[in-house]
Amino acid sequence: MFKILRINMSDLSIKKEDIPEKYQGLGGRGLTSAIVSAEVDPHCSAIGPNNKLIFAPGLLGGTNCANSGRISVGAKSPLTGTIKEANSGGQPGGYLSRLGIAALVFEGQPADNKLYKLFVSKDKAELSQAEDLRGLGNYDTVERLRKTFGDKAGYVSIGMAGEWKLAAASVAFTDQDIHPVRHAGRGGLGAVMGSKGLKAIVIDPTGGEAAPIADKEAFKEAAKRFAKAITDHPVTGQGLPAYGTDVLINIINEAGGLPTRNFSAGRFEGADKVGGETLNKITVERHGTPTHGCMTGCIIRCSGTFLDEKGAYVSKWPEYETVWAWGPNCGIDNLDAIARIDRACDDIGVDTIETGNAVAVAMEAGVKAFGDWAGAEELIKEVGKGTPLGRIIGSGAAATGKAFGVRRVPVVKNQAMPAYDPRAIKGIGVTYATSTMGADHTSGYAIGPNIMKVGGYVDPLVPDGQAELSRNLQIATAAVDTAGLCLFVAFPVLDIPDALVAIVDMLNAKYGLSLTGDDVTSLGIRVLKMERDFNERAGFSNVDDRLPEFMKIEKLPPHNHVFDVSDEDLDSVYKF
Repeated sequence: MFKILRINMSDLSIKKEDIPEKYQGLGGRGLTSAIVSAEVDPHCSAIGPNNKLIFAPGLLGGTNCANSGRISVGAKSPLTGTIKEANSGGQPGGYLSRLGIAALVFEGQPADNKLYKLFVSKDKAELSQAEDLRGLGNYDTVERLRKTFGDKAGYVSIGMAGEWKLAAASVAFTDQDIHPVRHAGRGGLGAVMGSKGLKAIVIDPTGGEAAPIADKEAFKEAAKRFAKAITDHPVTGQGLPAYGTDVLINIINEAGGLPTRNFSAGRFEGADKVGGETLNKITVERHGTPTHGCMTGCIIRCSGTFLDEKGAYVSKWPEYETVWAWGPNCGIDNLDAIARIDRACDDIGVDTIETGNAVAVAMEAGVKAFGDWAGAEELIKEVGKGTPLGRIIGSGAAATGKAFGVRRVPVVKNQAMPAYDPRAIKGIGVTYATSTMGADHTSGYAIGPNIMKVGGYVDPLVPDGQAELSRNLQIATAAVDTAGLCLFVAFPVLDIPDALVAIVDMLNAKYGLSLTGDDVTSLGIRVLKMERDFNERAGFSNVDDRLPEFMKIEKLPPHNHVFDVSDEDLDSVYKF
């Protein structure tokens, strides 16, 4: 029987409780958003005592379902002021499931302003002081914790940015190699963790068990079908394992939607130098690992290990969004510099998308020149030092734009846009505008139908049909996040009908239910309605569901389009 652990940081008490009726049938994003929506005052300070921080594995966590070990982190966002769920891979999500924990809910704040760590195992949940970890980056934090708790545990931590409560601060999760390189990056949830006085969580799965399954044979059969769909699909079975998510650099560049030099163009002349094909080539030449899973049970294996020219470990493979944010968006075509910056972001504990955008905005202001990779490394070091300039950049693109008087700032609800320009890929523009969480490609990944022709095709340059496309994808994504599945399973789900049927069959077999595909759609709508309701109570309305003005009036080369999806269409997205 799964339980919720409530950790009160004000009095350092820990309470285990049954899952309340109103949260039944939810996991992952569905559970984090339900708790935030029901228990957090929408007008509270995001870094104050009345916000709550929730960690929740998904409904299929703790099983042998492929790619089901994701974890959701939820709270009111310090960056956007909206409800927020940030999603991560790594080991801790699966470990929590094996311990029978549906969610960790952190409440209050310590009166002594000290740092603490939480240890969770099969038989114990215990808070203890972590002052010895103060000021450490994520790498040193994990290394110290490993000396005490060993290599079988999973680790969750914040770096200096989280301690300083910077709005771009992330939450780090260790991967299979016990490196703190998987991040719940978006929305500044590392700052919420820091505001709770929580430096780290140690999860020891020893003695834990696989999640109970009502019909084991039916589950096994459905899981086999689901895995086959993943390996059969060309994106998840071939492209991502070979070249990682960075395979998208050349694809999006060719489509004219790769934001370059702070969203001033849609193609980057140095794209090939930082694309997935080059990343794979460098990795093989340096004897790195070109195919690697971020968590147990991953069969897509879109990550890898990046080594420097001397063969020393630098970081995991930089994700596509990271390569873009610090590469084309800053005019940089040096993969080694980007990998070093990626490691620095992981160590300091900041979102690579938000911080890369902030640096691009600073470059537009003349703080550094576009293409100056050494200057970009200097700026991320400023963030790590906590200097005034570093804290401005570590507070995100909007804060940086205000500090330096930049008009062209690519944010929605204060959150920076990811690696797709909405003027050339209009479906993703609708998602950016209308997502409950600010500009977020993962909320409704229109790149599939707009660019890759996965799940059909909608012309990316035409405004017609984009609102409906984004709406359907946002609904499906909310359900996928609630199940605890990797977002990339959306590729086979969109193209192979039995993939979705297999997910429904696994949920039914695990919980003894009789759900249909329509019920899964209803689940996604339920989650979105909860999130939308929180935002409305926080003061947000449809007027906040808009892209920046410059994207409506400045044409993007090479297609020379503006974002022209009508406000009426944007307002229709949430008319379920």
